[in-house]
Amino acid sequence: MIVECAVYEDGVRRAGEIPLERACEASQQDGAFVWVGLFEPTPEEFEAMRREFALHPLAVEDALGAHERPKVERYDDMTFVVLKTASYVDATEEVRFGQVMVFVGESFVITVRHGENNDLREVRRRVEADPETLRRGTTAALHAILDSVVDAYEPVVAGLQNDVDEVEQQLFGDGAGGQVTLRIYKLGRQVLGFSRAVGPLVAPVEQLARAGLAGSGDDEMRSYFRDVYDHVVRINQHVESQHELLANMLQANLTQVSVRQNEDMRKISAWVAILAVPTMIAGIYGMNFEHMPELKWELGYPAVLTVIVVACSFLYVRFKRAGWL
Repeated sequence: MIVECAVYEDGVRRAGEIPLERACEASQQDGAFVWVGLFEPTPEEFEAMRREFALHPLAVEDALGAHERPKVERYDDMTFVVLKTASYVDATEEVRFGQVMVFVGESFVITVRHGENNDLREVRRRVEADPETLRRGTTAALHAILDSVVDAYEPVVAGLQNDVDEVEQQLFGDGAGGQVTLRIYKLGRQVLGFSRAVGPLVAPVEQLARAGLAGSGDDEMRSYFRDVYDHVVRINQHVESQHELLANMLQANLTQVSVRQNEDMRKISAWVAILAVPTMIAGIYGMNFEHMPELKWELGYPAVLTVIVVACSFLYVRFKRAGWL
């Protein structure tokens, strides 16, 4: 559905909204461009948009699919940008994703949103409050959208880092157990998914920083895109370090589990060895031999019990010193 359709002229938004069938005509005036916002449009709704602005069919197909990796593609004098939006739900330790596709021409900006966590109304209001920015045209609008999406990555990085720090304390604390392995694995999956949203964005933003938009002669805007590029690179480095740290923690946890299992096996083996002494002696006496000399000795049983206690104590002390108990 069409959320908003507005015309901007000389840095100012024209009063009211304009029908789609008049949007392209209105954007042809000098210093004017149209910004159309759509949310999960149907193929029929987007067909009218394609005819009105002569959008490339391949880009239209991508916009309707909503499963594309972040990228920048150029079609003659039009640029098609795919962005992944992200938000972090701390209660469930989950990263939720959406998608924004942007068609940018010299006289139009068309945004196609998929998902609930990528509302661009605040971006539009912020740009409308800065006429100097709007005078730069569609390039400035794209920069505002891109900058907003990348800025929204910061809370996701912070939320993930907070949970990674908690897992690290849990792993090397006294309460480490089977649940920490599951938490590390789940966090690793979330970080990996976030990495797939941020990592592929580095090259497209660098492309914008180097070459700008197709058909745009505003070289000054490249410095703005370079700022976004630096931001994306920094976030991507954080995400990569988080992924590497979680992988190392998972390996450390598995090592700890193995060590604890070995310690348990040593303790079990030590107690089995200690208990083998009375078991063996009791087994011998259980054979009911008639001619065992100590049976006729008054101190026979106390002597046998003393041997058992001394042998078990000796073994206990040796195992204790060896670290098995």
